[in-house]
Amino acid sequence: MTSRVNRRTVDLAGYPDLVVIYLGMRVNRLQGLKTVFGFGPRIANSVDARPDGLLLHENFLFSMFPPHAGMRQYWRDFDALERWARSDPHREWWRRFLRDSGGTGFWHEAYFMRGGMEAVYDDMVKATGFLAFAPAAPARGAMFSARGRAAIPGSPVAEPPIGEWDL
Repeated sequence: MTSRVNRRTVDLAGYPDLVVIYLGMRVNRLQGLKTVFGFGPRIANSVDARPDGLLLHENFLFSMFPPHAGMRQYWRDFDALERWARSDPHREWWRRFLRDSGGTGFWHEAYFMRGGMEAVYDDMVKATGFLAFAPAAPARGAMFSARGRAAIPGSPVAEPPIGEWDL
């Protein structure tokens, strides 16, 4: 017996500044297992705190071998995402990661309802996402921050967790 497909769509008119961001952490070395599994509870706690502007958070797995965990988040707007990313606990996680990736690689790709995309890849030993087909460039100068890479006008809502000069 066949059944009809329940095909639906969504009205995103109420979300003109929506940002969808995919994030991933891949184990590059054995010590990376500890790093990946250590982040899980901290991320869950930060999501449970319901940061302003976070509409939805979903976890998923890219691969088991090597372990490569991911998440997808939907944010009301870029300012809310940037405000959260530059505040604790995320600011401290990012500061520590950029000083020592703990045997992992990290990446994110962001997509903006108003148009545009941006991405960053840190210690990724295997080309992932845009990095697998687009020319790579150093994440320096205007390409250092998500706001700069996406060419979003205005000033950052907070100071970056770590300055370009500190890396």
